[in-house]
Amino acid sequence: MREAWDAVTVGAGPNGLAAALALARNGRRVLVLERAQRAGWGLRTDKSIVPGCVHDHCASVLPLALASPFFRSVGVIDRVHWCWSPAALAHPFDDGTAVLLWRDLERTAVELGPDAPRYRGLMKPWLSAGTVLLAALLSPLPGVVRLPGSRLPLVELLCFAREGVRSARVVIEHFVGERARALFAGLAAHSTLPLEQAPSAAFGLILAACGHLVGWPLLAGGTERLAEALVGEIEQHGGTVRYGVPVERLDDLPPARALLLDSSPRIALRIAGARFTPAYRRQLARFRPGPGVFKIDWVIRGTVPWRAPECALAATVHLGGSWEEIAAAERAVSQGRMPERPFVILVQPGQADPGRAIPDYAVMWAYCHVPSGWDGDATEAIEQQVERFAPGFRERIVARRAWKPGDFERANPNLVGGDLSGGWPTLDQLFTRPAFWPWPPYRTSDPAVFLCSAATPPGGGVHGMCGYWAARWAERWLDRLDRGRLSPASGKPVSKAAVSAELTAR
Repeated sequence: MREAWDAVTVGAGPNGLAAALALARNGRRVLVLERAQRAGWGLRTDKSIVPGCVHDHCASVLPLALASPFFRSVGVIDRVHWCWSPAALAHPFDDGTAVLLWRDLERTAVELGPDAPRYRGLMKPWLSAGTVLLAALLSPLPGVVRLPGSRLPLVELLCFAREGVRSARVVIEHFVGERARALFAGLAAHSTLPLEQAPSAAFGLILAACGHLVGWPLLAGGTERLAEALVGEIEQHGGTVRYGVPVERLDDLPPARALLLDSSPRIALRIAGARFTPAYRRQLARFRPGPGVFKIDWVIRGTVPWRAPECALAATVHLGGSWEEIAAAERAVSQGRMPERPFVILVQPGQADPGRAIPDYAVMWAYCHVPSGWDGDATEAIEQQVERFAPGFRERIVARRAWKPGDFERANPNLVGGDLSGGWPTLDQLFTRPAFWPWPPYRTSDPAVFLCSAATPPGGGVHGMCGYWAARWAERWLDRLDRGRLSPASGKPVSKAAVSAELTAR
């Protein structure tokens, strides 16, 4: 007797949806259960604090989504409308100038003056591999595990590894000018790691490479369009997505041969901990979340009065001044202290997608890293940083809405302490996240339960690859069940008759 579902996926974030889609495309009967009333979470787009405007709840700028080998292979990226600002990124300075990251490598190098040869030499070796290198990096173990049929860019991977395993500070100190140093520091600070800690350089390199290979695009109408496209694909392939279904324990689930959890290790323990071994439970309990974020949504009248006019050319603006200032801010956060001058990541989506606001107004948001679970108010600190580079900004604010780390966690319990990246990406939590064993870490100590969240490799970001890889291992499990080789409960070899009897009993 066959069970109602081959697989149930708990959570309809980008990774949960990717896992469900990968299985559905293989002909599996898939059910997605989501506690909210719509899919997406990090891909949500909300009505603004001013009628007629919209804000992205978390992610807005999606270079990894456009570069994602899974999203590309299933055609999802062709079902949404991408839009780009003229430049990917702007980084202003106190003297009224700014450095820009352009899609064109040479144009960016020219921005860096005396560091042009060094930047060109740093980026060219792996840009020559194109998105093939990004696909290799978005795997559970680059160079060892790869997508079926994909080329392994071994030389480029080795070049990347030579620089990427370092701290960002090592790379920064190879530059001689402040423009190149600050640009790379801002890119690496997305890692949430102190810039003195490895592998923070890898994050800066990947984001820079994305800027040159695919740009830093947004989606017309908001990031929710990607979630809608993923749901549409799942349903087209026979899958089912149900909303308003909280899952607190295994008893809340319908019968299924495989369970995939798009959740933090803490939530996975709560749902399925009774089926895990004590050793595995201890590993999950030790998993460390990353810093939280404090975010502000604004609606302003007119445009941002940037002192450096070129900042209006980019949808993303890094506000941190010198690389030393950025490093000091991220170091303070990692030590549990709130910096007086935080490093601020600001997005003005109207530079790429002007339809998000009513005429004569603009929507924008900014966030800074804060200690995990921090309960203070960073509104003043963030707005001072914006005002520093755009005098008169505050006078144009029509409305604002602030999100503390606790607000994010209450809205989505997977965002522990306001951590949007699924766990701190330290070296010991990079390829063995969230556990060292079983490997690959999508597997758990229960052979029928898999993790598919950003707490698994390759980690945070909207790319769906955590879900894709988890689905690959879940598919192997289901295939072996189909052939009558394993027991659903123990994973041990049994006869086909025994498997049939056990499935019927469960």
